[in-house]
Amino acid sequence: MSDKPVVRTEISVNGVVTVLWNRPDRKNGLNKAMVDQAIDSLEAVWANDACRVVVLTGAGSSFCSGMDLSEPIEPDEMTFMRRVGHLCTLIHDLPLPVITKVRGGAIGYGANLALCGDLVVAGESAVFGEIFAERGLSIDGGGSWLVPRLVGLGRAKEIMFLASRVSGSEAGEMGLINRCVADEELDAFVDAWAVRLADGPRRALSVIKRQLNASFERSFADAIEAEAVGQALAFRSTESREGARAFFGKRPPDFRSC
Repeated sequence: MSDKPVVRTEISVNGVVTVLWNRPDRKNGLNKAMVDQAIDSLEAVWANDACRVVVLTGAGSSFCSGMDLSEPIEPDEMTFMRRVGHLCTLIHDLPLPVITKVRGGAIGYGANLALCGDLVVAGESAVFGEIFAERGLSIDGGGSWLVPRLVGLGRAKEIMFLASRVSGSEAGEMGLINRCVADEELDAFVDAWAVRLADGPRRALSVIKRQLNASFERSFADAIEAEAVGQALAFRSTESREGARAFFGKRPPDFRSC
C-alpha cells in the first residue's frame, strides 16, 4: 500500500491554504484515509493564525467522484458517515473563507463536498452529479441542507429525485454555485479571489461568515442583535481602525498589519 498522502496541504507566504484531494487515479474518490487526513489538515488550519483563506480542489481531471465503494466502509457505516459529516461541518464552520475550485466531476458526496465551500467556482468541464437516488442511496455531504438553500426546495427535489447531473454552466445559471468560467481561466480566477480574501480583514470576514451561515435559522430580531454585538466589537478592533485610517488617507487598507 502506498504511503503517498491522499490529501495534500500547502500554505503560501500570503496565507492562502490549498487543500488538495490527491487520489487522481481514483478520480479522488473518498476513502477513510482521505477523510482522516482532510480532518487533520483543516483542524490544523483552524489553529494556525497565519492561514487567511482556504482553497479546496482535486488533483487530476476530477474534483471528487464521491465515495470509493471499491473499499470497505470502516469501522462501520454509522461511524464512517458521522466522520464524513464532521469533515463537512469543519468546512462549513471554519472561521476563514473557503473557496471550492471544481474541474471535472463532482459526483455524489463530491458534489455536496464542493458545495460546503463558501464560494464555489467551477470550470466549464465541471459536472455536479447528485446521483444518490440512481444508486439507491440517501443524501450525504450536507446536500439536504445546502441545495434547497441555494436553488430553492422545488428545484432541489427535482435535482435529487431525478439524480441530475448539472453542468458547470447550468449550476452557475441556477445559483447552485457562484461562478462558472472557462477551464483555462479557472486557476487564475480562483487565485485572484483567494489573494483578495487573504488581504482582507481576517477577523471581520470570520464574523461575517458566521452571521450569514446562521441567517436562515435566526429571526430578524435575533439577526439585528447579533449584528449589534458583532459591530460593537468590530468598532474596537485594529481592523476597523486600519480601515478608517485607509479611508481618510485615500489608500488601500493594510489588514495584514492588524
